[in-house]
Amino acid sequence: MNVPCVRVPRESGEATRRHLADADLLDHDHEITVSEGNLYIPIVDADAVPSEFEVVDYEPPSRETQTTPTDVLGFEPSYERLGDIVILDEDDPDRAREIADAIVESDLKADTVVNRASKIKGELRIRDWDVLVGESTETVHREYGHEFHLDIDTVYFSPRLATERHRIVQQIRDGEHIFDMFAGVGPFAIPAAAAGSEVVACDLNEAAIEFLRENTTRNDVADRITAIHGDVREVADDYEGWAERLIMNLPHSANEFLETAVRLAGDECVIHLYDIQHEDDPFGPGLNAVRAAAEPEYEVEVLEEKIVRSYAPHEYNVCLDVRLTKP
Repeated sequence: MNVPCVRVPRESGEATRRHLADADLLDHDHEITVSEGNLYIPIVDADAVPSEFEVVDYEPPSRETQTTPTDVLGFEPSYERLGDIVILDEDDPDRAREIADAIVESDLKADTVVNRASKIKGELRIRDWDVLVGESTETVHREYGHEFHLDIDTVYFSPRLATERHRIVQQIRDGEHIFDMFAGVGPFAIPAAAAGSEVVACDLNEAAIEFLRENTTRNDVADRITAIHGDVREVADDYEGWAERLIMNLPHSANEFLETAVRLAGDECVIHLYDIQHEDDPFGPGLNAVRAAAEPEYEVEVLEEKIVRSYAPHEYNVCLDVRLTKP
């Protein structure tokens, strides 16, 4: 029997599946199927699928019954996947252990199960973990056809931003000069380079830069990325006026680096400024900070105001896309 499916190239399958899962659109009664390099992902409501995805009729096999953590527990646990790691966020250690044991008993593929043991801390944005199953906190995460080797114990990485990262990459022009000011292991920089840009990627976390350099080779973009360990405020001395696009993914404190961003900007430059703000005015503080740093040297034009996700009660993680142009 034919059912509606989203058809995507195989290399984009996992990111697309996650996007559809977040929107509660997956049809769990049928199997995801591969055919001639494409992935067919069964969905429950074709009209609710974002227009960026192609919906077709296809006849996937019915799903064989698998044991899920929910089947074992009798309730639906909350968790996040990052490569072969399952991440829990439970305040009760006994409940976390119960969920970890259920994951092991289920058919969910996981080499490691961890529970968040602290908030993100320090200028390197890392956190403590309780390792409940397995030993290694290293994994390889796959996203829109790219692979990222990382260790959650030493670097920051959020799989929840996959769709947002893809939004930025789709705007990139071939040959564009891009400066990723807080690059991490390369989830923005590597797809940007693969899209044909020349990228300078900087981070204060030495472990992140080591993984980034490995990932440039893993993804065959080493010739288009310059990876630099250091404080971007000092690195900027060598790249004043170079950038045509700046990525500032450091919520809570990116505004503190806007003067550096203006130094890096060329005659025309797009800035993607990530921020955490209250729902009453999610974009005003960021825009005011950009204007204070850039005017009158640059004219400031707002291109897009994007709510990326809910961060906390009454707070949003947002992205402000602005263009700076010298008069």
